[in-house]
Amino acid sequence: IETLPVVTQSGEILPVSSVADVVVTSGPTEIRHIERERTITLQLRPSDQIPLEAAIDKVAAEVVGPLEGQGLPAGVKIAISGTADELTQTWNAMVGNLIVAVVIVYLLMAVLFSSFLYPFVIMLSVPPATAGGVIGLWILNFYTVQPLDMLTMLGFVILIGIVVNNAILLVHQSLLHIRHEGMQPQPAIVEATRNRVRPIFMSTLTTVAGMMPLILFPGAGSELYRGLGSVVVGGLTLSALITLIIVPPMLRIFVAGESKPATQQRVAEPESDVLPPIHAPQPSEV
Repeated sequence: IETLPVVTQSGEILPVSSVADVVVTSGPTEIRHIERERTITLQLRPSDQIPLEAAIDKVAAEVVGPLEGQGLPAGVKIAISGTADELTQTWNAMVGNLIVAVVIVYLLMAVLFSSFLYPFVIMLSVPPATAGGVIGLWILNFYTVQPLDMLTMLGFVILIGIVVNNAILLVHQSLLHIRHEGMQPQPAIVEATRNRVRPIFMSTLTTVAGMMPLILFPGAGSELYRGLGSVVVGGLTLSALITLIIVPPMLRIFVAGESKPATQQRVAEPESDVLPPIHAPQPSEV
């Protein structure tokens, strides 16, 4: 390449080595374009022991960040795509599904209770369930390594439809005592809580006992659903306890308008304490 002739503007013939330095290096075998822009792709394959999200964060912090800090040439951009881009799209879709699930459950209960206040009280059991799911996943990581993957996120969507059942039992039973039996709000809520404690704990214990083998015992496919099971178990356990503490006081605030005033019965009183004289019939004269 250095001896190739080059014709200058003056007509002289010179070798390439006289006008340029030839350096042997490597380059792309083809020019790729993405959305009509020239692109160079570097493919990274993280270890199977590293979660995809952790690998993305590490590349962004140790590779992309320093390069952008040094200053990129004009027209040069760095983006992480491929499986990482699919993970971002899936994560955004899962967040959207969570919001849609909450809205659907709220509107459905608003139709059943014919009110927008009581579903709000019932939905207060969802945040404790979310916290319980995070705690359950945290405890599971002491037993085995379980990342926050998509199936684990699906457990939070399932929790939205499960944990509201306990609060629905309390609210429905309280309204039944108030509307049909004429009880005052506070005694009605206390009585409903006393009557529904056993069904709440029975349904929670049966669900938790049924999910425990999925978490504790290894088997084919258990690593896929172990995170989902830990989220459901942790969310149900904490929500069953917190619901009995949060829902009755909040229901007492919103249910005040349901109490009916006692009916006042008016009793006719005599105008005077002295009874009118009674005239006995006189015998007829013969």
